Amino acid sequence: MEIADEAVRLFAAHGVATTTAEDIASAAGVSTRTLWRYFRSKEECVRPLLAAGIEMVTERLRAHWRGDGSFAHAISSFDDPGTVAAQPIEALRDLVRLSRDEPGLRAVWLEAHFDAEGVFADVIAEGTGRSPHDLAVRVEAGMLNAALRVAVEDWAVQPDQAAGPPLGESLATALYVVAQLFETDSTGDSGGRRLLRLPAHPPSPEQPTSSPRQ
Repeated sequence: MEIADEAVRLFAAHGVATTTAEDIASAAGVSTRTLWRYFRSKEECVRPLLAAGIEMVTERLRAHWRGDGSFAHAISSFDDPGTVAAQPIEALRDLVRLSRDEPGLRAVWLEAHFDAEGVFADVIAEGTGRSPHDLAVRVEAGMLNAALRVAVEDWAVQPDQAAGPPLGESLATALYVVAQLFETDSTGDSGGRRLLRLPAHPPSPEQPTSSPRQ
């Protein structure tokens, strides 16, 4: 995480192109060899910062999506100011802003969310008693993932951070939007709650009305 913090600081101050892996390693107090042991590129150095944020979201959902299995109850935890108080907010904001114009950082940002989708599928499966491989679960995980990504991006680019909503509120708002698309009171075949309304089987294609050509 110290390497990630220093990487974002240097990228924001000097630009990604002019910041070298040697600069990041020196600022973090490690050797360049050590840096390359953990990261594939200088842009990858920011990955722990993104992973920490996704882990925070996962832990909050797991902690509050128990008992009644209510997704709405899990979302409500993000309104708590203490939810994101321990996160490196300024570094995250700088990173997301930089990722808009820096392809290398954007790739890391999107890859982190791609990897998170499977984690969110596990969380949804645990909260609803279904398999993480269920198509509906995977679709729900994708919706959840997209909502979180858009919420953070929207929060980061607000011109007046003092007047804008805090990160926790932005996350909660985005998740409430997702909740409107989820169905929390119907039951799937396995007895677990099914959030997304999908048909049990895909519709069969219509049969052709004329005979195929010989």
